[in-house]
Amino acid sequence: MPEIRSRKFLGNPELRRRGIYLLPNLFTTAALFAGFYAIVQAMNQRFEEAAVAIFIAMVMDGLDGRVARLTRTQSAFGAEYDSLSDMVSFGAAPALVIYEWALKGMGKLGWAAAFIYCVGAALRLARFNTNLEVADKRFFQGMPSPAAAALVAGLVWVMIDNGWSGDEARWYACALTLFAGLTMVSNVRYYSGKDINLRRSVPFIVVAGIALGFALVSSYPPGVLFALFLCYALSGYVLAMWDRFAGKTVARRR
Repeated sequence: MPEIRSRKFLGNPELRRRGIYLLPNLFTTAALFAGFYAIVQAMNQRFEEAAVAIFIAMVMDGLDGRVARLTRTQSAFGAEYDSLSDMVSFGAAPALVIYEWALKGMGKLGWAAAFIYCVGAALRLARFNTNLEVADKRFFQGMPSPAAAALVAGLVWVMIDNGWSGDEARWYACALTLFAGLTMVSNVRYYSGKDINLRRSVPFIVVAGIALGFALVSSYPPGVLFALFLCYALSGYVLAMWDRFAGKTVARRR
């Protein structure tokens, strides 16, 4: 009987393919480690290292999905693992970093702002997972959690780099944390970039532009990265105002 069962198992491809794809999940694990490292560094009062770790987690998180699609190794396990990793790296870690750095001295308002950010990330991820089949792939509904985390971590990084302490920047930190947390659960649309085809040939000017972008970031990483993600955070509201204006214009013409 055991031998018959083993033969049935080997002959069934669905049962055989319940393994875990290694390559994309390595990037997810790296993102999770970076988020955990950010938490540890925040507890040790090393906030600049914590902020940088969140940016590294964002890069790793962006690579795991791309690698899975390019190598055709998507799986339900990978999707769930990625979501749990995102909650740690872009939900819990930024909330703890910003709380320990600037919000801790604000009492109830400080931990309430950090919690609003954390629960906003959780709700954002839950909504994203349940709307995968019906959502427009070109746009995110609400600001994505990696961008929100980069916005919060970018503020910490750029403020520390310019000699600001957490107490001096606490009101800016509180306002930005609330803004990021609430924007994640809003209905504001954000461009996703998922319609970009990496296998398609592009003009030379695009490659040159990418090279210039890397040079710009390397010239002053804290300020440039914070400015980029701040612009992205505001772009959703600009797009919403544009859509509203365009809709009114069409209605008047009719």
